[in-house]
Amino acid sequence: MQTVVDLTRCQGYAQCVFLAPGIFELHGEEGLLYATAVPVDQVERVRQAAAACPVQAILLGEEVSGSAR
Repeated sequence: MQTVVDLTRCQGYAQCVFLAPGIFELHGEEGLLYATAVPVDQVERVRQAAAACPVQAILLGEEVSGSAR
């Protein structure tokens, strides 16, 4: 699975960091670092993180390829 975070929408609530710490990481107070390729064992955590994002800034799977056009 691929993941992309729209950093212009991200407000640094860090729900993704709490739910999938192996994929998302805060850098400083508001900067977000993340892995674009999600390992199979982390897919469910990343889906939960995307669902929990208050501003819906996390795109997954086909959403990523569709928005890249």
